[in-house]
Amino acid sequence: MTDTTASGAPGLEHGTFDEWPQGLRTLFDGTSIETKTGFTASLLAADEGRVRTSLLGVGELFAPEPGTLCFSLWPQSRAARLVSKTGCATLTFVFDEAFFQVQLQARIAPLEGSPFTCFIATIESGEWQKVPYARLVQGIGFEFAQGQGSAVLTRWREQIDMLKRAASAAA
Repeated sequence: MTDTTASGAPGLEHGTFDEWPQGLRTLFDGTSIETKTGFTASLLAADEGRVRTSLLGVGELFAPEPGTLCFSLWPQSRAARLVSKTGCATLTFVFDEAFFQVQLQARIAPLEGSPFTCFIATIESGEWQKVPYARLVQGIGFEFAQGQGSAVLTRWREQIDMLKRAASAAA
């Protein structure tokens, strides 16, 4: 694992990694998702100058290994089509008062009967940064609409199970 931490501009802290730091492994471990709601990551895919974004919660992300991330997208989404085509994606999010940006190399993990397109990705490079004068408390956050939490958590548990199966099948 490469993990470099440095200071550049006054007070700027930043680092790089090619494996998930332990706190993020815990966040993306597929367990206790009901305690991790509200977290949102932005998955970006680009082609021919167009950037497409999909917002993902913890029930759509699973890290089976330190350098790997499985994620699921609706098959009709523009981001799913672009990631399928280019194999490249960028995941951005706020965690532990820092901004993270992770470059991923992804491929479809075929999974029979899944209503989602499942991808398995390796970390090409990751970086984080934070400053002491401003605490990042969240990036894009959400809360469930009234009466929707139980249904979403059920779907997320099913998606995590699918991602686990996809990760096993791809290994």
